[in-house]
Amino acid sequence: MALTGRTALLAALGTLPVGLWDPSWTGILAVNAPLALACACDFALATPVRRLGLTRSGDTSVRLGETADVDLTVTNPSGRALRADLRDAWPPSSWQRGTEITASRHRLAIPPGERRRLTTRLRPTRRGDHEADRVTVRSHGPLGLFTRQGTHKVPWTLRVLPPFTSRKHLPSKLARLRELDGRTSVLTRGQGTEFDSLREYVPGDDTRSIDWRATARHSNVAVRTWRPERDRHILIVLDTGRTSAGRVGDAPRLDASMDAALLLAALASRAGDRVDLLAYDRRVRALVQGRSAGDVLPSMVNALATLEPELVETDARTLTSTALRTAPRASLVVLLTGLDTAPIEEGLLTVLPRLTKRHKVVVASVADPHIEEMAAARGTTEAVYDAASAAQSQSERHRMAEQLRNRGVTVVDATPQALPPALADAYLALKAAGRL
Repeated sequence: MALTGRTALLAALGTLPVGLWDPSWTGILAVNAPLALACACDFALATPVRRLGLTRSGDTSVRLGETADVDLTVTNPSGRALRADLRDAWPPSSWQRGTEITASRHRLAIPPGERRRLTTRLRPTRRGDHEADRVTVRSHGPLGLFTRQGTHKVPWTLRVLPPFTSRKHLPSKLARLRELDGRTSVLTRGQGTEFDSLREYVPGDDTRSIDWRATARHSNVAVRTWRPERDRHILIVLDTGRTSAGRVGDAPRLDASMDAALLLAALASRAGDRVDLLAYDRRVRALVQGRSAGDVLPSMVNALATLEPELVETDARTLTSTALRTAPRASLVVLLTGLDTAPIEEGLLTVLPRLTKRHKVVVASVADPHIEEMAAARGTTEAVYDAASAAQSQSERHRMAEQLRNRGVTVVDATPQALPPALADAYLALKAAGRL
């Protein structure tokens, strides 16, 4: 029986099972003994990996699409220099495709008793909590013939927040809000607005705004100025049911609804209104309630980070009941949901009077821009059929929107990029009209 490769090495190291020993191997062992001895020494001199100390620090949260740095400090407590390869493993969605191999692997050289800090740069592609997996260390001997390998659990959680791309619209909406609030233009009067101050009458002013008592005390005609009411209650309701899972472009509809909700919350909190958030399908998935103006947006972003669509049909009746409990007094209820025929006709329309009786209701929905492209397509038989199908889909959405408007609901139906500013404009229009 010939002795070669791994068997010869095991025999030279004295670890070959007795049953495999054969006297004819003696000559072969004499030739391989120096190599085996070198391998054994290299293995013995490789720094043990189980005694290494590993700790983490760095970013704990990041917006989707941005990068986060998580530091890993490796301490070498042994009396030997550590030369090793290290792999810091994270879930696949923690990296952009094709970058995991280069981003997660590091080369280490740590003298005895010292420490080194490595930085793993993550660029997550999904929202939610990303948990660090195992850290694998492969320690090389001085000759590079043998290695020691071991794994360590070094826990760390990186929360990936919604990207809030619509925040670029916030400055223009705040400028419009300042106009309504009278900081940059003359205040106007509307039903349900608050008295602000007195000023001198100028031609064109509404004569109903003349304050006759103040006029009698002064030589000039005085008029009252008005501003939109503050401290209104806004309840944003996110439908997280089946329809929110439909993808529009590269993301589900729920993500576009989140973006619109965040812009509205930022704007309304700056306007002095109180903003709450409810995410619901058949049970409460997220609830942000009673937060101060400065804390409401961070709280909403954190609550929405782990929110995912649920493949269940939303229970409109319990959703309405929950919304009424969350907003017991007159409020603006903004429902971000779909305009699909069945969920609207069989669900929302049947319970809508309970909401509109007490609250002002806005329904906002994400439209698919691909439908518009299909509706305009021509040139081939297939394109014509696609256009007909798209036109029918648009007609159904318009019909559902019209039914909601006939019941006193403000409807905002726009593509993912257009929905956040459109919803903000609807809110500002209600403010300007004195309906909020």
